[in-house]
Amino acid sequence: MNKTIIVHNSLEMEEVGIDLASMLTDGIVVSLVGPLGAGKTTLVKGIAKGLLITDIVVSPSYLLARDYYGRLALHHLDAYRINSLGELAEVGLDQFLPPAEGVTVIEWPNRIKGIVEISDIVIRIILLEDGKREVAIARE
Repeated sequence: MNKTIIVHNSLEMEEVGIDLASMLTDGIVVSLVGPLGAGKTTLVKGIAKGLLITDIVVSPSYLLARDYYGRLALHHLDAYRINSLGELAEVGLDQFLPPAEGVTVIEWPNRIKGIVEISDIVIRIILLEDGKREVAIARE
């Protein structure tokens, strides 16, 4: 499945995540690539809703990872402060690549060489004019 969607606001970005969640199964790794403010965490909020998770989803920036539970476990990782797979292993997050149970969604995967390449789904978000975003979803 490869498709590109233009989203106009955060509500539509969440809808993309909700739709994506219906296709997720145990062991899937999803990489979210895009600049600061692109809507990566908003997309994860939609994935969580689609997985029937009722917890409030927030960015894992300072904790590096957050786990949520619904139809599937959602492991939400933020690689912004990690520089290598070795560092990821040092903090124990390599166990989620791929996860034994649930799905892993990684923000800033391109900061660690090799993460995007092992992802099952890569979503690239590009900022457009007037607050719009181009969301390109590629099933690897």
